[in-house]
Amino acid sequence: MTDDGPDGAEVHRAMRMGEPPRNLGEAVRKLVWILPWLVFFSSPIDDLLSGHHGSAATVFGWIGFGTFVGTYLALVFRNMGRAFSGPVVGVLVAGLGVLAVALSLTLGPDWLGLFVYVSVACGVTLPMRAAYVTIPATTVTMLLVGLHGGEDDAWGLVLLVLLIGFSMTGVRELVRTTIELRKARATVAQLAANEERLRLARDLHDLLGHSLSLITLKSELAGRMLPDHPDKAAQQVADIEQVSRQALVDVREAVTGYRRPRLAGELAGAQVALTAAGVVADLPAEPDLTTVTEDSESALAWALREAITNVVRHSGAQRCVVELVRRQTLDGPMLELSVEDNGSGGSGKGPGNGLTGLTERLEKAGGTLEATRLKHGFRLVARVPAGAPLTATDVGSPA
Repeated sequence: MTDDGPDGAEVHRAMRMGEPPRNLGEAVRKLVWILPWLVFFSSPIDDLLSGHHGSAATVFGWIGFGTFVGTYLALVFRNMGRAFSGPVVGVLVAGLGVLAVALSLTLGPDWLGLFVYVSVACGVTLPMRAAYVTIPATTVTMLLVGLHGGEDDAWGLVLLVLLIGFSMTGVRELVRTTIELRKARATVAQLAANEERLRLARDLHDLLGHSLSLITLKSELAGRMLPDHPDKAAQQVADIEQVSRQALVDVREAVTGYRRPRLAGELAGAQVALTAAGVVADLPAEPDLTTVTEDSESALAWALREAITNVVRHSGAQRCVVELVRRQTLDGPMLELSVEDNGSGGSGKGPGNGLTGLTERLEKAGGTLEATRLKHGFRLVARVPAGAPLTATDVGSPA
C-alpha cells in the first residue's frame, strides 16, 4: 500500500527511520544526513595538511584518522539496521576513545574534536544506562587531555561533548519509539482484520445455518406433499424461493457490515421455522425495546436465531418455549431471552461453533450466555443490558 501526495511521502520517509537503507539512493540520503555532523573532522584534516608534523607523525595521523572515521561510520550505519552485538559495540566504542586520546596527545589540541564523535557513538550505540556513564566519562577525558596539553580551549568543548552525547540518546529513543509505533500499528491492523474475519464467520454461520435449515425442512415437506397435494407443495417451493432470496440479501448485508437483525423480525422467523418443523411454538408478543441499545438487541436477535436453528436441526423436540423478560440484577437491568425445548439436545458433547460465536457476540454487547442440558430438553438463556433502570413493576414481567 502506498501513500499518495506530499503527506503520504512524508509518512513514508518517517517510516524508514531506524531502518537500514534498502537501495543505493537511500544509502546516499542517509550519508548526506550524516555528513554535516562530520564538521569536527575539518580541524584534524587541516592539521595534517599544514605540514607541522614530521613524516612519521603525519603517517600515524592519517592512519589513525582513517581508522577512527571508518570505525565511527561503521557503528552509525550498522546501528540503523542489523547492529553489532553488545560486546563488539563496546570494543569499537572503546577503540574510538583510545584513538581519540592517542591522537590528541600525540598531534595536539586540533584533534580534541574527535571526542565529540566518541560521545555521539556512546549515545547512539550503547545501552541507555551505559550511555549515561560513558558520555560524562568521555567529556572528563577530553578535558583532562586538553588541560594536559596546556590548552584552555578544552573548556569550550565540554558543554558540546556533553550535550551532543545526551541529545543522541534522545534521537535514539525517538527512532526506537517510531519503530515500536509502526509495529504496534501493524499489530492493530492485523487484530482488526482478524476480528473482522471472526465477525464474518459468526454472521455467515448464523445466517446460513438458519436459512439452510429452513430450506431443508420445506424441501422435505414439498417432497412429501407433491404426490397427493401438489398445490401445497407448490406453496412450500414458493416459501423456499422466498427464504433463499432473503438469505442472499442477508449474506450481502452481513458481508458489507450493515446488517443488524431485529428481535421482532427474528421472533416472526422463529414462528415460521418451528411451525415448518412441526414444533409447537410458544412465543412472546412483540417486545418493548425502547431502552435497549441496537447492539444489545442485535446480539439478542442473533441468540434467538441460533437457538431456534439448533432446535430445528438437532433437538427433535415437539415443543419450544421462548420467553423474554426484564430482570434487575447486580449488574443492572438486563433483558433476558430464554429458549427451552423438550428434545434430546443433539449428540454433541461440547458447544459448537454457533454457541461459541454467540458467546463472543454477547460478551461484546456486555451480555452473557448460558446453555444448559435438561433431563428432557435443552435451555439457552441470553442476557444483555436493558438500558434504563427498572421500576418495581417491571422486574420479572414480560418484555
